[in-house]
Amino acid sequence: MSTVPDAAGALVAHTQADRPTRALPLVHLLELSVYWLGINAIWAALHDVILPRRLEDIVGILDAGKALGIVTTAGVVMAILVQPTAGAISDYTVSRWGRRKPYIAVGATLDVLFLIGIATANSFLLIVVFLVLLQFSSNLAQGPFQGYVPDLVPARQVGLASGLMGVMIVLGQVVGVGLASIGLVLGDFVLVTVALGVVQLLAAVILLATVREGRAAPSRDGRSWLEIARTTWGTDVLRERSFVWLVASRLCFLAAPAIITGFALYYLNRSLGMTDREAGTWLFAILGVVGAATAVTTYPAARLSDRFGRKPVIYASCLAGALGTVGVILAPNILVAIASLIPVGIAIGAFLAVDCALMTDIIPKATSGRYMGISNVATASAGPVGLLFGGVVLDAVTRTDVAAGPRIAFFVTLMFYALGALFLVPVDARRRED
Repeated sequence: MSTVPDAAGALVAHTQADRPTRALPLVHLLELSVYWLGINAIWAALHDVILPRRLEDIVGILDAGKALGIVTTAGVVMAILVQPTAGAISDYTVSRWGRRKPYIAVGATLDVLFLIGIATANSFLLIVVFLVLLQFSSNLAQGPFQGYVPDLVPARQVGLASGLMGVMIVLGQVVGVGLASIGLVLGDFVLVTVALGVVQLLAAVILLATVREGRAAPSRDGRSWLEIARTTWGTDVLRERSFVWLVASRLCFLAAPAIITGFALYYLNRSLGMTDREAGTWLFAILGVVGAATAVTTYPAARLSDRFGRKPVIYASCLAGALGTVGVILAPNILVAIASLIPVGIAIGAFLAVDCALMTDIIPKATSGRYMGISNVATASAGPVGLLFGGVVLDAVTRTDVAAGPRIAFFVTLMFYALGALFLVPVDARRRED
């Protein structure tokens, strides 16, 4: 047994593998979630608005879809390598700041520097370089950060913590796309890109100043840091069959809405014939509607999953997302498209809350940083995977029919929703402690 301070500062006795039992005040759960706002402000703005417009200006309309897929894929390779490794190393880190905070502090600071690089880059190559560097710094922080919920939150509050995480993710997306939309209207993304770094750094400061570390680090048993890093990708992970299937399900589900958000600007410009100024205004309105639908869904979905089980809620999310996407594909105008996006927002909110809770339930707790980092490989990969598949379709159709390109590309989302539900079937949803 070890005795360590919990997030509220009280002493909580637990073993390395156990989850804390004392309930946390709501304010501490919010402090645990706030960094999600900063992270998602950056990536929503970049992927949904800034990169699509800047790459279209640099490489041209016919190759913008593939260029966006290439840029995001190059970045996600770095994310896949860094996030689980940083999470695993943080599991064994001993410092005055605890296990997680040193990595969050360094990563959040570097994020600002690399965003300045993206803001001032004037070529495709420079954008790729700085985006890859941003993925390194962002995931250096995010891998360790994700260990906090398994470290600090008792089992009965995981649904609530996941719901609050979903709310912060949506708020981050609203803030990010809102800032990016201002840049779209003004025709200049330099200041808004730097502002994203400031928002993220403020969120990191709140986290670092308020959240206390949880369980003590387990012993490295004489292993070097290089050996710890290598074990991140050990084949023992494959024995956690439910974990592996859930990661695959997460990747497919999140790839679906990533196609819609990634090609939203092209949809408004090409399919609905809007100018950039009009598109910037409607993008913010769309995000407001979808964000509201997502935000109001996260907490009820988490509570429903506590009562009826995690998997039924995720299945319902796949169905709602697919039905909403069909409406977007067939929408004759922007109002119908927005109405169709409401069930997509509901699906995203329910999934974000419940999937994270399910992941927290089934992973080994002693090395939560490692497993949560690996699980977020799916989150990081979802956008590039979706944009690569959707981008190929988009560019192929655009060569013959510019207006139809985004609509046809959205059909790829239906495939991903179906695969997300299919891969969920083998997952054993029973809580690991039980």
